[in-house]
Amino acid sequence: QVQLVESGGGLVQTGGSLRLSCAASGRTFSSYAMGWFRQAPGKEREFVAGISWSGRSTVYADSVKGRFTISRDNAKSTVYLQMTSLKPEDTAVYYCWARRGILDYWGQGTQVFVSS
Repeated sequence: QVQLVESGGGLVQTGGSLRLSCAASGRTFSSYAMGWFRQAPGKEREFVAGISWSGRSTVYADSVKGRFTISRDNAKSTVYLQMTSLKPEDTAVYYCWARRGILDYWGQGTQVFVSS
């Protein structure tokens, strides 16, 4: 089992940048695929970005491609989401996600608000 704690959310102006972090507990972090999802008010949770256990493979939602970068540091058991050129439509609660086998784990979420 793994516990996930996000940080780094906040208020930023359009065009600004933020870096989210997700710290994971447990000694098997490197065996988990990781990712980020987000949920805006009144909308369903949606996939943002994912990264393989090794970090060699990444995948992004079309809406964030070219603006967001996911990375991981297995030595620190942490996954990051670097967000640039932020838009008001990026406003949401961002959730860290981990998967190992058929088991999914979620963090508690961190709020990102982009003002216009």
